[in-house]
Amino acid sequence: MAEPLANGSHSAQNDDDVLHARAESAKTAANQDFKDAHYQAAVEGYSMAILLDPTKAVYYANRAAAHIRLESFGSALADATKAIDLDPKYIKGYYRRADASLGMGKMKKALSDFKRAASVAPRDPDLRKKLLQCEREVKRIRFEEALAAPEEKPVAEEIDLSSMPVEDSYDGPMMEGSEDTGYMLTLDFVIAMLEQFKIQKTIHRRFAFHIIMQAREIFREAPSLVDVSIAQDAHITTCGDVHGQFYDLLNIFELNGLPSEDNPYLFNGDFVDRGSFSVEVILSLMAFKVLYPQHMHLARGNHESQGMNKLYGFEGEVKAKYNVMMANLFRETFCWLPLAHVLNGRVMVVHGGLFSKDGVTLDDIRRIDRYREPPEEGLMCELLWSDPQPGAGRAPSKRGVGVAFGPDVTRAFLEQNGLDLLVRSHEVKDKGYEVDHGGYCITVFSAPNYCDQMGNKGAFIRFNGATMTPQFTTFDSVPHPPVRAMAYASNIFGSMFGF
Repeated sequence: MAEPLANGSHSAQNDDDVLHARAESAKTAANQDFKDAHYQAAVEGYSMAILLDPTKAVYYANRAAAHIRLESFGSALADATKAIDLDPKYIKGYYRRADASLGMGKMKKALSDFKRAASVAPRDPDLRKKLLQCEREVKRIRFEEALAAPEEKPVAEEIDLSSMPVEDSYDGPMMEGSEDTGYMLTLDFVIAMLEQFKIQKTIHRRFAFHIIMQAREIFREAPSLVDVSIAQDAHITTCGDVHGQFYDLLNIFELNGLPSEDNPYLFNGDFVDRGSFSVEVILSLMAFKVLYPQHMHLARGNHESQGMNKLYGFEGEVKAKYNVMMANLFRETFCWLPLAHVLNGRVMVVHGGLFSKDGVTLDDIRRIDRYREPPEEGLMCELLWSDPQPGAGRAPSKRGVGVAFGPDVTRAFLEQNGLDLLVRSHEVKDKGYEVDHGGYCITVFSAPNYCDQMGNKGAFIRFNGATMTPQFTTFDSVPHPPVRAMAYASNIFGSMFGF
C-alpha cells in the first residue's frame, strides 16, 4: 500500500508545482502590464495568479497597486489588508494600504500603516521618506483645522472687485468697460483669454474673480436637477471628465466647435484636479457658462469638493496662480453646481451613478439640498461616486464610497422615471467611452492619456434632439507644456501615482 501513496504524493506535489509556476507566470505578465500602464489588464493578471495560488501576499499587494492607479481605493484597501493577513512582516502590504487610505483622504489611517511598516523595516529609505511626508501632511491638516474659523457669511460677500484695479503693466486681455463703469464679459474676451492660457499666462485677478462671481450667481439659481430641452433640429454635446487637461479641452473645441447658442455643451463634472491646468479649464468653462447660461451646462463631480481639491492639486494650483481667497470662492461656487441633468425628458446625465436603494425618483433628486460638501452616504454621495457593475444587484463600491449597481438596477430606475438612457462619467475608459447594461448605461470620459500615463482615448457624445441617439467621437491627447500632472499636489500624493 505504501507505493501507491508515494506515487499519489509525488503527483500532488507535481500538480502544486505546476500551479505555482502558472501563478508566477501570470504575475510576471501582470507586472509587465502594470509597467505599460495597462492597469485593468494588470488587475486581471494578478487575479489569475491569486486564483492559482491564493497564499502569496505579493499577488494581493501588486493587485492593490493596480487598483490604486485605477482609483479603486476600496478594492486596494481590501487587497492590501489580505496581504498583511498572509504575511504581517510584508512591508509592501502596509505601503499599499497606506496609499489606499491616502487616496480616500484618510490621512491618519495612512500614517498608522506607514508607522507599522517602519517598525518592521526601520532602515528602508523610501519608507522613511513616505512616513516623514505623511507626518508633515497630517500636521498641516491639523494646523489648518485649528486655524479655521466658522464662516459667518459667504466668501463672495467678502470680495470687493473695486479693490483689484487693473494695473497699467498688465498686458493680457481686457474686458469691455472700465473701473468706473464696470466690466462686461464678451466672446472676444473669452477667445483672447483662451489664447492667453495657451501660452501659459493668466488673466488679471479682477477678471478671474468676475467670471467666478457671475457663474456662481447663475448656479445658485439652478435646481439640483436641470431639465434641458433640445429642439428637433438641434443637438447637444456631452463631455465627461476633463481633469485639468486644458490643451485637450481646446482640442474638443477644435473638433466640435466652441460653445454657443447653436452649439450647446454639457460638461459632466471633474473639471479640476490631477491635470495641472485646472485653473485654465474651470475659468474657461465658467466663462462660457456666463456667456451662454442656457446653452453651457456644468454638473458637479466628486472632484468639485474641498477634500479632493486639497489632495489632488486644484487648491494648490489656485493658490500658486492666484490666492487663497480665490480657492475659497471656488470651493463655495462648486457647492452650487447642479447634480444631474435630464435631456429632453429621456436621458439622465450624472457624474457617478445610481443609488443604494430602489424607488428613487427624479423629484427626489430635485429635492436634494446640494449646497454643502458631499456627504459620505445618501443620494448626493451616490450621484457623485457610484459606478456600474456587470453583475445584477448592488455591491460595495470598489472606491470605498458610493455603490456598484447592476443592469437590473439601471433598467428599474429608467423605467420608473420614464427615461431611455443613463449617461455618466467618473471612470477612465480605453476608448473614451463604454456602453454597459445592455445599452442602457454609457460612460463617457474626456481626458485622453489621463494623467499623461494611461494611454486612453477621450470621447464626447452628441445627441440630436429628434432621435436622442448617442453619436460618439473619440480623440487622442495633444501635446501640452512640460508641466507634469499633479504638479501642485503634495509630494506624497504624486509619488502614490508614480509622479
